[in-house]
Amino acid sequence: MADLPTIAEVEAGDAATLDRLLREATAPFVVRGLVTDWPLVEAARQSSQAARDYLVQHHRDIPFTVSIGRPGGGDRLFYDDAMAMNFATVRAKLPDILGQIAREEDAVDGRPIYLASIDLRGFFDGLAEANRVDLGTREPLASIWIGTRTRIAAHNDLPANLACVAAGRRRFTLFPPDQFVNLHLGPLDNTPAGRAVSMVDFTAPDPQRHPRFAQALRHAQVAELEPGDAIQIPSLWWHHVEGLAPFNILVNYWWRDQPRWFGQPQDALHHAILAIRDLPDDQKAHWRAVFDHYVFANDDAVTAHLPPGGRGVLDPLTAESAERLRNFLLRQLAK
Repeated sequence: MADLPTIAEVEAGDAATLDRLLREATAPFVVRGLVTDWPLVEAARQSSQAARDYLVQHHRDIPFTVSIGRPGGGDRLFYDDAMAMNFATVRAKLPDILGQIAREEDAVDGRPIYLASIDLRGFFDGLAEANRVDLGTREPLASIWIGTRTRIAAHNDLPANLACVAAGRRRFTLFPPDQFVNLHLGPLDNTPAGRAVSMVDFTAPDPQRHPRFAQALRHAQVAELEPGDAIQIPSLWWHHVEGLAPFNILVNYWWRDQPRWFGQPQDALHHAILAIRDLPDDQKAHWRAVFDHYVFANDDAVTAHLPPGGRGVLDPLTAESAERLRNFLLRQLAK
């Protein structure tokens, strides 16, 4: 790919400044050295083995889920030619997984080995507390990602994301949310990790198969992060992530500004495909207008003729009304 603009870098010397930057952000940014004082980063600077030893000291003796690629299959965890995954997902104890990584990380044809989105508090004791970012009143999900050289296809996430490199080196290539059409997405239901991904091989784009990718690149930004650096990825921004070193560790924090009881828009998309997409055109036009009225416009005209207390879910949702709506949907789907 051609040289891309670099993601903006900002200073965040204290928690209050970081909080303000996160609240005001409308685009991604990089904070160099945000977590250089982490013990995990200090261990990684000694050696990859020191970082692995540090993780083992804190791990719980329970199985971890790990993705393992095929020998000689390259570093891209993706689909094979039959649209099945080109990696196996197994469960094993962390010392065994890290031992296998140690044996394969420098091999020319070593298999990619990747622990993805491991809950810090569920699988480790004290690791989250010893290596943390002060995010104020946010209640994020903290996860750790551990692996050899890997390439993870461009995808997006609903939560906002602060990703901190603890070991190795990572390259992030980001695209605004509206570039989903130009990224040539794969299936919605058969996905490597629950989200649709770009089918474009970023190391060898095929303009015949993916002609709109050139348009996406006009909006792309890139950053390479070293241990201690962090990147803020706004909600719904597409990100292609490469672990460039033989051994890499990332810790990230996900959060939503909406309450936890909000539904998942992706679920609504799947339900709309089930219920609306294959209807005749005139019926689809009707439901488009209904969605515009109740969901996207959602102005005062929707409820002005209804008495207060009699508007049901047309009133702003609360935890209680959201739970009633969720239970109603479950009953309908179960029929």
